[in-house]
Amino acid sequence: MERIAALASTTRIATPHEPVTNSECVYTFHSPYTTDGGIVVNLATFAGTLQELAFVNSPDDTALFLRIRKKRVTKNNLDEEQSKTEGVTKLGVGVEGGFQSDADKYETISNYSIVVLRKDANGDGKPRVVAELDYNEDTKGSFPEEVTRSADSIINHAGLAVQQDLKAWELDDEPKPVSKYAETLPFVDNGVKVSANPAEWKCEKTGEKTDHLWLNLSDGFIGGGRKNWDGSGGTNGALDHFIETGEKYPLVVKLGTITEDITTADCYSYAKDEDGPVLVPNLKELLEKRGIRLAGLQKTVKSTAELEVELNATYAFDAITEAGAHLVPIAGPGLHGLQNLGNSCYMNSVVQMLFSGLIPEISSRYGIKCSDISKSSLVSVSPAHASDDLLCQINKLVYGLTSGEFRGPIPESVEVSDISSSDPKYRLAPRMFKHVVGKDHIDFRTGQQQDAAQYFQYLLEKIDRAELCADGRLNIKNSSGCLHVTSHLFSYKTETRLVCEADHMIKYRQSPPETLLTLRIPMPQAKSDAPDLKRQRSEEPGEGGKEKNEVPTVSFDECLAAWSASTTIDDCRWPHLQNAVSRATSTTRFANFPRYLLVQMQRYQLGDDWQPHKIEVDIDVPEEISLKGLKGTGPQEGEILVPHEPEGSIVSATVQNTPAVDENALAQLMDMGFSMNGSKRALMAVGGSDVEAAMNWVFEHNSDPDFNDPLPDGDVAASVVSSDVDEGVVTSLVENLGCFTGDQVRAALKHCDGASDRAADWLFSHMDDLDAAIASLGINTSTNAPDNGAEKNSRPLDDGDGKYALIGLISHIGKNTSSGHYVCHLKKDGKWVIFNDEKVALSEHPPVKHAYMYLFQRSDSLGSPHPGF
Repeated sequence: MERIAALASTTRIATPHEPVTNSECVYTFHSPYTTDGGIVVNLATFAGTLQELAFVNSPDDTALFLRIRKKRVTKNNLDEEQSKTEGVTKLGVGVEGGFQSDADKYETISNYSIVVLRKDANGDGKPRVVAELDYNEDTKGSFPEEVTRSADSIINHAGLAVQQDLKAWELDDEPKPVSKYAETLPFVDNGVKVSANPAEWKCEKTGEKTDHLWLNLSDGFIGGGRKNWDGSGGTNGALDHFIETGEKYPLVVKLGTITEDITTADCYSYAKDEDGPVLVPNLKELLEKRGIRLAGLQKTVKSTAELEVELNATYAFDAITEAGAHLVPIAGPGLHGLQNLGNSCYMNSVVQMLFSGLIPEISSRYGIKCSDISKSSLVSVSPAHASDDLLCQINKLVYGLTSGEFRGPIPESVEVSDISSSDPKYRLAPRMFKHVVGKDHIDFRTGQQQDAAQYFQYLLEKIDRAELCADGRLNIKNSSGCLHVTSHLFSYKTETRLVCEADHMIKYRQSPPETLLTLRIPMPQAKSDAPDLKRQRSEEPGEGGKEKNEVPTVSFDECLAAWSASTTIDDCRWPHLQNAVSRATSTTRFANFPRYLLVQMQRYQLGDDWQPHKIEVDIDVPEEISLKGLKGTGPQEGEILVPHEPEGSIVSATVQNTPAVDENALAQLMDMGFSMNGSKRALMAVGGSDVEAAMNWVFEHNSDPDFNDPLPDGDVAASVVSSDVDEGVVTSLVENLGCFTGDQVRAALKHCDGASDRAADWLFSHMDDLDAAIASLGINTSTNAPDNGAEKNSRPLDDGDGKYALIGLISHIGKNTSSGHYVCHLKKDGKWVIFNDEKVALSEHPPVKHAYMYLFQRSDSLGSPHPGF
């Protein structure tokens, strides 16, 4: 106890708003359930880790920790309870006559202890236990008060996991209003005082002591919470009292949620015109009248919102996939499911595709190369900062999915939910990863369904930024000394060949790198009577159970042909013709073939009701494809080329003064299922921000062959440069960042007064629509800066023979990409596997014809991972 008392002054009390990781290690998915040692939570920083990771990158040599161990055990009366399921008489869970809940079958045994750990005390770099004493109701009185209050604040804290879910939940909801009754609330001076001891609180109607007691702010009555429709829940004492007193005293506060920070208190109004959570600005004064002093109060129960989040997390988000097939569950390294956090199937599908071992380069970079995770360079951030470090969380995710360490028992069937599958010992809930990726994005930080393709692109941008700012933590560079960022695995450029109709001179140019190929589905080529195919039916039956009409089929080759077909640009302005306007013929080809090609099928189009609708069509996609015929050739012998002009000099006359694209308007159009290029093209055509006008434009032009093509370089401010920036800094940033042109870097440096670090941060923070952001700066474009090669990406993209094999699918069920459900199918060891959130099984009928996104791997790279990773 002396050693613990000596460190008592270093402890802190966790406030409800502070991040406390009391349910999971910040570096791994280990939890209080997964190991005999549980996790240890620092009493000063509130960061929870495995014991061996407690001092990673920490300046302290010795510190106090709370050890948390938990175990889920079967209740003794399980056999008796199981027999009750045969006679279910009530539609309810956890009530008499209803279905059984987890609480009916299992109970959780929690053990706590106060630990003094010392760093490097035993010579192998692992922390050593200097002292450890059990912490429970019988022993807590023997500990210093500072230690007791700190430990209790951690034990009773909602925890970072619930906080992050709650934040997403609140973003989807309306903010709590201020109650109209608060200011004039009647107060009954009846002498009632509320005890400061929670053990004395009980429902005055039934005498029950529960965690769901509400204090009436008018007369001091304490009653239980609402009773649910199925008989579960509270005693209903507080609501009954409100009705019995003539509905004069509507405001209540939940006992146990009141702290010095009054905003944490859970207040509710029973008034019929409010009937919901409210804010009570004068709560402090009302509580003091009942003898409740806020100083020193700690949160001891969960708020209503936190309970709703937990209920949401346990809901079974099952979707009908491969209906009628007998799916065989499997488990092991690379075959682990992910918990649905509430509409997070879009993220789970993308994560499985990237991080479950299908792409060896990513597994090599982020996997654990030895048995000791503490030796990983990616775990070189302190525990207090690990939950907000993207590289650390990717490392955690890859380790969890591919190590097999969290493998649980294989269920007998995936058709029937097995309650044992909810054992927290084996579940992977990627909350920290979801938070660190989406916290700065207006959509991905919420709990709403999102577009998986848009998330994939945003995630790659976030990873690139983190890798380039990793300060050597990755320790992998190519022969030129430059880091290969993850997006290079998917990056390709397109070569555009423009032929001037006036003189038949030719201009070649390359697009900036892209990571997603969006293909329009050419419905005029659709066939409904293919002789070698069985008739296909739509996903759902029609009215009265009748089958709908036959679904037409379009081949993947026809989609590629539509993408690569020649298009006519009516109003190009040509500098070599003294800026005269002349039509041009444009043809697009691949400049390189990436190692992995991700293809998005544009399965949604704007209907007559101005809403995006799913196109009922099957895509005939072969297991192997060849794109050799779509490779750009560059200038050929005998071609007369347009005299060299600065990039962007050949532009459409109607877009020479291109308006800046409004980011919110762009996001709205993309949420409707339209591609980024198509959405930008529509907004630029109508002034940049008018969503309704842009939708009208889309309705008229979404079948144009070039609707999804990258915009001409002249449509953006690619020529924004400045003469008063250091060209050496420009060259350095272009070479080290690797994904920006010299003109983009110059514009950023000009905007940031020449500060290279601020310029890099500005470029990455505007990657969603960089060209429009640069255009909005209005920087003078005149310059005499020489072209020293800095404007070209110094890092050549991967290239190969153009033959590809299909290795992954992401399918979508629903009316549009921002609703419904996503499921992932991956080809592992030659067999298709379905990943439906936590359910993983061998696939009998992978939905190749119905997929939304297709992942191909270049055939010459199979079995030969990129050495730069």
